[in-house]
Amino acid sequence: MAVGRVAAHFAAHQQTVGASLEELGGIAEVVGDIMVDALVRGGTLLAFGNGGSATQASHLVGEVIGRFARTRRPLAAIALPADAGAVTCIANDFGYGALFERQLEALAGPGDIAVGLTTSGKSENVLRGLSAAKRRGAATVALTGAAGLAGGAADHVLRVPSRVTATVQEVHLMLIHAWCAMIDAAVD
Repeated sequence: MAVGRVAAHFAAHQQTVGASLEELGGIAEVVGDIMVDALVRGGTLLAFGNGGSATQASHLVGEVIGRFARTRRPLAAIALPADAGAVTCIANDFGYGALFERQLEALAGPGDIAVGLTTSGKSENVLRGLSAAKRRGAATVALTGAAGLAGGAADHVLRVPSRVTATVQEVHLMLIHAWCAMIDAAVD
C-alpha cells in the first residue's frame, strides 16, 4: 500500500517538474546568468524566506559560500533568516513584517542579488524584503508557487505551477541546484 502512495507522489511531482521546466526554463537560465554575473563581479547573494523556504535560503547560501559539486573559490552570500540575534531583535522591535526589509535596507546594494522564497506568494516579510532590495538597487528574484506574488514585485518571478507547498519547495530546490551548477561552471 505504501508503495502505491509513494508512486502517486512521484508521479504528481514528475508532472509538475515537467510543467515547471516548460514554463520556467528560459527565465531560470536568465536568473542563473544574472546570479553568476553578480557573484563574479563581487556582489552578494542575499537569500530569505520563512519555514522551509528559510532552510532553502540557507541551503543556497551554503552552496555558494562552501561548494556545490566541486571546490571553487567561495562567493559572498548571506541567509537572512540565519542570524538569531538579528531576527529576534527586528521581529521584537519592528514586527515580523519588517524582518527582511530591515536587513536588506542595511545590506543590499547595486550589484547584489536578492532571492526571496515564498510558496504562497503572500509572505509580508518576503514581499517587503524584495521591495527594499529593489529600492537599494539590487536585482530581485522571487521563487513562488502558482499564485505568484500577491501585491509585491520582483525583477524576476519564477512561479512553480503548483499550489501544493511540498511540490513547490521541491521544484525550488531543483532551481537552486541548477543555479549552483551554473555558478560552479563559471567560477574558478
